[in-house]
Amino acid sequence: MKAVLLIIGILIATAGGVITYRALYVEPKSAVIITESEVRELPNYGRVITGALLFVGGSALALYSAVRKVK
Repeated sequence: MKAVLLIIGILIATAGGVITYRALYVEPKSAVIITESEVRELPNYGRVITGALLFVGGSALALYSAVRKVK
């Protein structure tokens, strides 16, 4: 059971990292701020936060299932 939880945690963390990376660097930007001096494009922060939460949660699950509990 621990091995299954470890693999699931790694898969969730990997998916979260991919979602975060794509939202920040690959996908088209979701908002544009136009000022007098510059034009800024902003990423989709909902996807960035969701991906980061998946990454942290998956990493925590993988670490929790990998560490031996001492009784």
